[in-house]
Amino acid sequence: MMERWIWITLIIAAYLGITLTIGLLAGRRSTHTVDGYVAADRDFGLLVMYFVTGAMVFSAFAFLGGPGWAYSRGAAAFYILAYGALGMAPFYWIGPRAAGLGRQFGYVTQAQLVVGRFPSNHLSVLMALLSLIAFIPYITLQMEGAGIVIEAVTDGNVPMWLGALVAYGVVIAYVLVSGAMAVGWTNTFQGIFMLVIAWTLGLYLPQRLYGGIGPMFEQIAEAKPELLIPPGLAVDGGPWTWGGFSTSIIVSVVGLVMWPHFFMKAFTARDDDTLRRTVILFPTFQLFLIPVFLIGFSGVLFPSQPPSADFILPFMILETQLPALVVGLFCAGALSASMSTGDALLHASASILVEDGAGRYVQIEDQKKPLYIKALVLIIGSIAYCLAIVSDLSLVQLLLASYGIVSQFAPTVVAALYWKRANTIGTLAGLLAGTATSVFFWVYPDLRPWDMHEGVLGLIVHIPTLITFTLMTPAQDEAHIRRFFS
Repeated sequence: MMERWIWITLIIAAYLGITLTIGLLAGRRSTHTVDGYVAADRDFGLLVMYFVTGAMVFSAFAFLGGPGWAYSRGAAAFYILAYGALGMAPFYWIGPRAAGLGRQFGYVTQAQLVVGRFPSNHLSVLMALLSLIAFIPYITLQMEGAGIVIEAVTDGNVPMWLGALVAYGVVIAYVLVSGAMAVGWTNTFQGIFMLVIAWTLGLYLPQRLYGGIGPMFEQIAEAKPELLIPPGLAVDGGPWTWGGFSTSIIVSVVGLVMWPHFFMKAFTARDDDTLRRTVILFPTFQLFLIPVFLIGFSGVLFPSQPPSADFILPFMILETQLPALVVGLFCAGALSASMSTGDALLHASASILVEDGAGRYVQIEDQKKPLYIKALVLIIGSIAYCLAIVSDLSLVQLLLASYGIVSQFAPTVVAALYWKRANTIGTLAGLLAGTATSVFFWVYPDLRPWDMHEGVLGLIVHIPTLITFTLMTPAQDEAHIRRFFS
């Protein structure tokens, strides 16, 4: 009889094969241009936009880090629910405005829009580099999550490094061939898949182990009440401060729609109504977090413990002796969460480096740009993979570190879209000051006042710096302003 882990591996292989097929076939729908490869010919409808935005947010950090936080830090996990519910709202106004400018001027990246308003090669390259710095930990997170799951469900027969390599080999293959169109249609398939798996497991495990969700929380409240007392526990196991909890929400809300790969999706939408409907419907995707947290809480009183909190979901699956088919499908769901975010990140990071980095100093023919982007997909993917196999940070810690940097784009983008007096000098000064502050307090966390997130401290420095330097320097040319705001 074939061993159990082999059956699970075959199910995983089948899922990866289906995903690869969808990704490769999707490329037939797009043109072989920069607009086609980077912005999917600006043709995503409501269904694809809904799952593209949702799947990008609910990544390996939500599928593995979310249960990990519920298991180890209790109520602290609701930070994820809070920022997800609030973070998409600004896109209702920002998204259509950005999309309109994209159609008018041909923008396909966030930095192109900003630099269209504040002409500066230095600003473009700075945004490209900061995007890459934020992206790499996020991509690393996705690869690490994929490897963790595959290693766990195959009883170590497929090691973490090999699992991550195979899963992201598939991702890189369809991104290379089909670009943004592959990201859109694979995300749709993966989003539906992980929603079904999450709800199934989230309802099943509490019922099997405790007799229901209510009895589960009653037993946790009796045995470990500290987990259910807001705002939950910190990384060291002590009470998390309200300062740390609230500012983590703030920086994540500010940063969510500022993620360059997320922002770029404004340029892929068919029209403004599609964008607005996506924003309105997005909170329904938050329902995905309910079963994710339930899975984590179901492991709190389990007699044995996983090697780390991020392992709690695969650990519970294996320890409850579920059939190989169920375990394989769970693994496919976790891979959906990882790959649906990783593909967008890889595609966006490479596109940004070409369009906003090298392209600012070297003349690159439009027909050659997709080739350079594909080369960078391989390079960035390799760097992230190397970091994934040596990283010892938790998945949520990796994400929060990235948010500190990406949140600094918010004042820059808002100033570009809505403040006519803003200028290039003020924007550059604010972005540099905010980023430097955020990085400083990330390196020296003990110096943070009231346990505030370093990204919020960066914004506190960024905004007044942007305003001060703007008002101290000449305004932009009136003709340029009229053209941008026409």
